[in-house]
Amino acid sequence: MDSPFAWSGVFPAEGPPSPEADGPPLPPDHGLHTATGEPEVRLLEERLGLPLPPSYRAFLLYADGYGDADEDDYFLFRTERVGWLRDLEPEWCQIWGPQEGDKVPSVPDDLYFVYGPDQNGFVRNEYVPHTLLIGRWDGLLLLNPLVVTPAGEWEAWHLASWRAGAARGRSFWELMASDLV
Repeated sequence: MDSPFAWSGVFPAEGPPSPEADGPPLPPDHGLHTATGEPEVRLLEERLGLPLPPSYRAFLLYADGYGDADEDDYFLFRTERVGWLRDLEPEWCQIWGPQEGDKVPSVPDDLYFVYGPDQNGFVRNEYVPHTLLIGRWDGLLLLNPLVVTPAGEWEAWHLASWRAGAARGRSFWELMASDLV
């Protein structure tokens, strides 16, 4: 069955380097990684205790990450490194997460649920500790399992210290296929 997510248009497979290319050859971890298999995706879902959203799941079956997490500013984790923000980057939860005395919800629905170019960047700080860290893209790439579409997509965030709040998409696909990141 074909995926409705055309990841090859967002992350094209890189061919062999041109013999005329300037500079040293790229390391093996640069660019897309070989796709993961269904058993590895199921293991990740078991570890997380939740089924992954369809667009992110489809990405992993297209490529098990992008770039080198130890070298690059722009990368998506391989399945074994994906985890909850509170476990992997607790300092981000302290900075962006809920503070004592915060009201809940911290942002009213009519302001929060605006997506696309007109969004305001609001982040519901009470959601931050529950987000899934899937990579860095000059900031953090997060999936929020507390906002789920009827199709099972989790809200996706690009949270960066240089932006006021986060760029958010209704799904990982919407965020990565847009001009928001």
